Amino acid sequence: MKLPVFLLAALLPLGGALAQNAPFLDAARGPTPIPEATKPPLLRNAVNDDNRPRRNYSLQPPIIPHRVDGYQVTKDFNKCLDCHAREKTAFSQAVPVSATHYIDRNGKTLDRISTRRYFCQQCHVAQDPVQPLVGNAFKGAPGDLPPPSAAAAAAKP
Repeated sequence: MKLPVFLLAALLPLGGALAQNAPFLDAARGPTPIPEATKPPLLRNAVNDDNRPRRNYSLQPPIIPHRVDGYQVTKDFNKCLDCHAREKTAFSQAVPVSATHYIDRNGKTLDRISTRRYFCQQCHVAQDPVQPLVGNAFKGAPGDLPPPSAAAAAAKP
């Protein structure tokens, strides 16, 4: 049987690793070879300090600075809006949902959150105090963010 060239090229590194009995490793799994079962990492306490960290680039969705495990978000109910809906922030002192979340795909301003922006954790994520699995040298464009002093001044009420 003759293998296509692209398949042969893809299998070439695999054959070399098998010949040397080298384990297949993945950074997300640590030192455990891919065919072996891993022990899941211990869950730590999520970051829950309500400090708003600086964004890495201008259009980055803000991260969630508090625990959200157990929050219910379905098509009928969104726990996040108990505090972050514009009409509830005076009482909750939470950051209100951005005005952009009230605009539908046609640019019309709605009196409720747009269905395009309703499922918060599609964009906003909670943080866990863990070490990165792989290195990251991301740097935003130099003019992407205001200087730290201007960002701090803009955040103050």
